[in-house]
Formats: sequence, C-alpha cells, structure tokens
Amino acid sequence: MNYLDCAKEYLMNTYNHLPVVFTHGKGCKVYDTSDKEYLDFTSGIGVMSLGYGNENWIKAVENQLEKIPHTSNIFLNIPVLELAKKFTELSKMSKVFFCNSGAEANEGAIKLARKYSFDKYGKGRSTIITLNKSFHGRTITTLEATGQEKFHNYFYPFTEGFKYTDVDVKSLEDTIDSTCCAIMIEAVQGEGGVNPLSKEFVNKVFEIAEKNDILVICDEVQCGIGRTGKMYGFNNYDVHPDIISTAKALGGGLPMGAVLCNEKLKDTFKYGDHGSTFGGNPVCTAGAIEVLNTISKEGFLDKVSDKGQFIKEYFKNKSSKNVVEVRGIGLMIGVEIKGESSKVQKKVLEKGLLVLTAGPNVIRLLPPLVISEEELEKGLNILYEVIESM
Repeated sequence: MNYLDCAKEYLMNTYNHLPVVFTHGKGCKVYDTSDKEYLDFTSGIGVMSLGYGNENWIKAVENQLEKIPHTSNIFLNIPVLELAKKFTELSKMSKVFFCNSGAEANEGAIKLARKYSFDKYGKGRSTIITLNKSFHGRTITTLEATGQEKFHNYFYPFTEGFKYTDVDVKSLEDTIDSTCCAIMIEAVQGEGGVNPLSKEFVNKVFEIAEKNDILVICDEVQCGIGRTGKMYGFNNYDVHPDIISTAKALGGGLPMGAVLCNEKLKDTFKYGDHGSTFGGNPVCTAGAIEVLNTISKEGFLDKVSDKGQFIKEYFKNKSSKNVVEVRGIGLMIGVEIKGESSKVQKKVLEKGLLVLTAGPNVIRLLPPLVISEEELEKGLNILYEVIESM
C-alpha cells in the first residue's frame, strides 16, 4: 500500500501531511514504515508528555480495558471518581467536568462562565474577552473565541459574544464594558507564536476581573499538565483563575479534556446543562491518573524547568546569525528565525528530527517531558545545523 496516496484518496483535505508514516515509538523516539528513527520534539503537539511505551501508563490502560471500557454518564465508574479527586486536589479547584478535547473543554468553560453570569445578572452580560494571537479550538464557537483573523473565514455565521484585546493593559481596559462576563487567556500562546504573557498584564487581568466580578478562564490546553515546569502555565504568575480548561497531555495519548472550576462556580451547572458521551471514559481516565501520578512526583517538574533552561542556554551559547529570539517557559519553546519555519521543519525531518511550527517564522518545540538532556542536545544540534545552513 502507498500510504500517502491512500491518504489523498480517502482522507478529507484538512491536513497537509508531511511525507512520513509512523508505526511505533519508544521513549522519545518514533519509527516510520521503513524503521527509520526520529527524535520527537513535538510529542503529538504536547500530548505524549510521558513519551512512548511508558510501562506504567500502558499497564493502567490495559487493566481498565479488561474490566470495562465504557459506561454511560448515567452511571459512575471508579477511575473517573479517582481522577476527579486527584485532579481537583492537584489543581486546587472545587469540581471538574471531563470531556474529550481542548476545543470541547473550552466550549464547556465558555458555557460555564455565561451560565454563572446569567444566573447572577440575567441577560446581556455574556461577552467573553480573548487575546489577539490566541487559539482556543476548531469548533464554530472556539474559532470565534480565537483572536486570529485568519481563522475567521468560510464558516459564517459564527457564535457571537466575543471581543479581542491586544496583550496590553490599555487595550484591555478599553475593551472592558458592562456586557463582559469573562476574560480568557493562555499563559503561553502556543499556536500564536509561543508568546508568554507578561506578569504585569496577567496581574492586571486578575485585578480588573476581581473589581468587576468578571471571571478569568485560563486555557491550559497546551501549556498545562506540567508543560511549563509547573502544573499549569498560570502557576508561573502566582495567580489562580475561576475556570481552567485543559486537555492534550492529560490523557497521555488518549483523548481527554477537562473543565475545572473554583468554589464560586461549583454549583453553576445543573442537571442537563452540559454533557459528553465519552467524557470521563474509564480507559482514558485510567491513563490520565498515571499521567498525574508521574508529573506530581517530587522533583519531576523541576527537571522540566531545567530542561527548558538547557534549550535557552544552548542557543545563547551558539550565537546564531539566523535566530532572532528563543522564548517560552519550561518545555514549551519557540525559536523565531530569519526564514521560513516550514522549510526548517521539512529539512530536520529528513535528518530524523520532528519539530512543530507556530506561524511563518517560529519553530515550536514541545518534546516529551521525560526527554533527557542528551536527547535534547542531539536534536538541537540537528536544528541548529539546518537553521544555520539557510
């Protein structure tokens, strides 16, 4: 079978596939149909935080598969209860709703914020402010929540009720009005270029929100679950939101998302207000428990921070003529270059390295959190060589 021809024949044209088909992986490496080895600096866009073939994760998932793979949410199952307790305690939140993806988590967060405001203030207070360069998902509503005009096309009409602000205090203040019920931020804007927010701006968001009874939603879909060296990206700013949306790394490779809320919002949703057929699936939750068990071990997240610093020091010591800036937190790093990021991505692929892009001139690095410094250096050498040869 010619796999690429098969993809063109049967898959919708939603992804511009790179010319490789993977069959298996181990640790921080994956292998294609010819058994060529690749070092993975993408972790499936931040999903495979424990790498490939993690024995404890596999065992947890297999054990649950043998017991019961799915139940309706009319009934309870043991893994979802264990995960709910562990997750809310680690997150310092009151309650959680489980779903399947980041977009679904953000939809739930939006609904929760609007329901809270409607219950307290009635109609007319439903606007959610998001940031320019943000990304919140691919559904009709989360596309409109995304502060990038290139996504606002073709699919009209979009869900109304969103306003956008620059990452600037004055712009934020000018955007606030009496219709606002929530402000939605990413601590690090992944798809928008790997842009960490400034502490000044984040503090102002929370100050304005508290003054006006506006909720703060932290979209932690990409920068959460240990990615920045903290449980959540916002933990780097000494703040705590009303709502957290998260996904990607939570399931360790299985589709898993969640919306967490604080004490103020814990009883906002009533029976029938929200739901998800596969949300809290026993197999996915079993995998998620193992992910949380691993990243909550003493010293694990400190090592993630150290590895992020290792990447920054690498480029600092190299003094590259084609690197404009290296930014990010933990193992969520953006390398802005003088050139096309897509060309670099294809070149390093040929040399056995997987990287992501975040716009036309930013290479995005999201390696598994368990990667070693030796593996980091090996991959960075490949990346540096290609960037310098441009």
